[in-house]
Amino acid sequence: MKIIKQDKKNIKEVIAALKEGAVLVLPTDTVYGLACDATNNKAVAEIFKIKKRDKSKPLGIFVKDIAAARKVAVINKGQAIFLNSNKNTVILKAKKKILSDFVYKADTIGIRIPKYEFLNLILNNFNKPLAQTSANISGKPASTKIKSVIQQFKNENILIVEAGDLIKNKPSVIMDLSGDKIKVLRK
Repeated sequence: MKIIKQDKKNIKEVIAALKEGAVLVLPTDTVYGLACDATNNKAVAEIFKIKKRDKSKPLGIFVKDIAAARKVAVINKGQAIFLNSNKNTVILKAKKKILSDFVYKADTIGIRIPKYEFLNLILNNFNKPLAQTSANISGKPASTKIKSVIQQFKNENILIVEAGDLIKNKPSVIMDLSGDKIKVLRK
């Protein structure tokens, strides 16, 4: 485990780690999250191992904007509005599978456009989607507290981008827009 401060001067180290296939803990607009290059199967599989997550539960992805989302999913105007809304993870029909197999469920993919400046800086500089999930061991609650995150992952080979305790928040709302009706999977 290595810990660095959330600081623009550390962005090159974060991008280099992602390019090398590292798993990172990142602050987000909701809770601390685990993230990696969504095109790197080995890195994505490592998130499942670290989190002790069932591989039948795919990871969502962070993208920088609607244009990036449209590269991996079919998105109409109404869906774009939900996707651009704050703190929504939106399940959409996937296009041809170009990312890790672990981010798809059948023919769908979960996408989120974060509203967190440092995370957006990463996405804009890395220029690829990030596979992501909350930074907690499966079954434990997601956390905004850095000490809790460090405690859970202290024995893992990961890079933690530390931003102190985040504003108390809940994970994103998950909405399935892949069918004819909107289904809220998590409030």
